[in-house]
Amino acid sequence: MLMKEYRICMPLTVDEYRIGQLYMISKHSCEQSGGGEGVEVMRNEADMHPQHGQGQLTEKRIYLSSKLPAWARAFAPRFFYVTEKAWNFYPYTITEYSVSFLPKFSIRIETRFENNNGDNDNVFGDTPTPPENVSFLDILSDPIPERHYKESEDPSRWMSSKTGRGPLEKGWRDDHKPIMCSYKRVQCSFEVYGFQTKTEDFIHKSIQDILLVGHRQAVTWIDEWHGLSLDEVREYEQTMQEKTNSKVKSNPCNTGPLAASRPAFSRSISVTDERSLKKLGVTTVDMSESPLPHSRLHSTPE
Repeated sequence: MLMKEYRICMPLTVDEYRIGQLYMISKHSCEQSGGGEGVEVMRNEADMHPQHGQGQLTEKRIYLSSKLPAWARAFAPRFFYVTEKAWNFYPYTITEYSVSFLPKFSIRIETRFENNNGDNDNVFGDTPTPPENVSFLDILSDPIPERHYKESEDPSRWMSSKTGRGPLEKGWRDDHKPIMCSYKRVQCSFEVYGFQTKTEDFIHKSIQDILLVGHRQAVTWIDEWHGLSLDEVREYEQTMQEKTNSKVKSNPCNTGPLAASRPAFSRSISVTDERSLKKLGVTTVDMSESPLPHSRLHSTPE
């Protein structure tokens, strides 16, 4: 199991980001859904956790069969989904991911938000992450995949009319006020002999891209959500969930529901070693292929 800690700063306060996060996740999920693929919300309800108390539990299914890299499509069933379960005890969240046909695959993300520039080396209050496993992600200077770049979401060009913030400049994390940090402890496991290290490295690279794009959006969309109350953004979230679920259940031509052709249970296969994958026609894992599609992996995350 490969564990890393990511620290992503934003020119926001923790209280502001609580609204911005909910807005960003809802809008992005709707934008990325359609034609039978995307994010389907199964549950979004209050939940009592035995350790963390009252919070919000969200369960989603992320359908993305056609967007997989070629090496994964070779052995993936036609219809499958990633399950995301998220417990939001803001400013602390837990998010877990599993894949319907890969029982040996899992991702767990713990997130804590604090009003600082990422200088807390034991934010989770247990065992500090070794320095070599800590990565600072800069929404201004770190590159994102070209296909996700939008000038309107570029922090170096962004200017907020509501708050007067922006654009960001080199070294902004040292003196910008306000500033907050999203601390994410990510544990990734893919227990398949011969593929574990390459696949876990590949997944962490994909997660970095997703985190950078998502946090850039939360900041540069600020004029859309700033000033909303928690009740108002929850109402927006509910409206977008209904719209998103409708888009996922429609086929590419919007001529009928895809749900009828989607099996109630995706078939499962147990991939245990390289020999098993070769029987399925997979001989290598080409990590130079496009990373996993940009679905919100921290929807709460985060």
